[in-house]
Amino acid sequence: MSTSMAVRHHSSQKASLPFDPVLSMVTVILLVLGYVMIASATTEISARLYGSPLHLLIKHSVFVVISLCIGFLTLMVPVKRWQKIDWILLVVAFLLLIAVLIPGVGRQVNGSTRWISLGFFSIQGSEFVKLFVIVYMAGYLVRRREELLNQWAGFFKPLALVSLISILLLLEPDFGAVVVIMASVMGLIFLAGVPLGKYVGVVIVSVVTVAGAAVLQPYRLARFNAFTDPWEYQFSGGYQLTQALIAFGRGEWFGLGLGNSIQKLFFLPEAHTDFLFSVVAEELGAIGAVLVISLFGCMITRGFLIGKRAQSGGDAFAAYLAFGISFLLAIQVIINIGVNLGLLPTKGLTLPFISYGGNSLVVSCMLVAILLRIDYEQRLVAASSRDRHG
Repeated sequence: MSTSMAVRHHSSQKASLPFDPVLSMVTVILLVLGYVMIASATTEISARLYGSPLHLLIKHSVFVVISLCIGFLTLMVPVKRWQKIDWILLVVAFLLLIAVLIPGVGRQVNGSTRWISLGFFSIQGSEFVKLFVIVYMAGYLVRRREELLNQWAGFFKPLALVSLISILLLLEPDFGAVVVIMASVMGLIFLAGVPLGKYVGVVIVSVVTVAGAAVLQPYRLARFNAFTDPWEYQFSGGYQLTQALIAFGRGEWFGLGLGNSIQKLFFLPEAHTDFLFSVVAEELGAIGAVLVISLFGCMITRGFLIGKRAQSGGDAFAAYLAFGISFLLAIQVIINIGVNLGLLPTKGLTLPFISYGGNSLVVSCMLVAILLRIDYEQRLVAASSRDRHG
């Protein structure tokens, strides 16, 4: 075989590698781990509420299948297609947030109106809005980068847009989604090259807004007070946090063993959703908790590396999209684990791939699928470049 043929053969092999193996493997591990932990955490509550210990696990199994199918379809979508429809996705985001506030359309659960019922399935608009906003912002940064860097108007336009979305989210209310979206957009703008000096005013306004939201809505102020001293409010606002901390204490280093959690037996509310990480720590110990954190750290790092590779290859949209998705995952993981550890006030955010919840799982699979698609396209570009120079 000649040298040029050998190079082409090697390039075609490289290009035929389907997707980032590390990101793929970590995603599968998290999905399996989440499935096992949900199986452990839902048996008692399923038996009490639905008369069958497998009811919620069966529903989650359906969610997994649906999410994988949607993830596979997302994987087939070229990255440039997302760029072409970014403004359409933004319109859809606003429609979802408005629709959920219409009486008779939005469905209220635990005091929040975040769901649109379709009978067999309920859509939580805010989960999809996170993705749609990031796609739009990636397109905006490509189209308006010079304006963003050189004019104050270019800096404030996306912030004004996100502020409108935040207002609609606060009306639900979904404060956690506001924090995730705002932080992700700010991080994305920073990576686009905006100097830190422009952030000072935004940070001040954000702090005042958060403080105002807490004062104007007493339940948030009560939640913050319970966060600062949960043991003083352990039978009221601090109950959930104290039970989560007890779960960590019970788990010690190596845990009580899979399925042996005591806190999931109706002591810890939302044990299979927002506070499933506490059950992980109780059953698998600090070692298991650190493993989960390490897996997410690996996933997020791979996301940023994929974005960096796209940036080096000259595909700015793909780079910003990968960075934005990585920010979304990172911030949601940090907030959820921070809440479970008592480091942050309760936000009502799930842990991607781990917590029970169909909408969260669908969007999480879409996020990773887009990262894998970006990586795949960059591999093809690199292989084509090697062929031309070979």
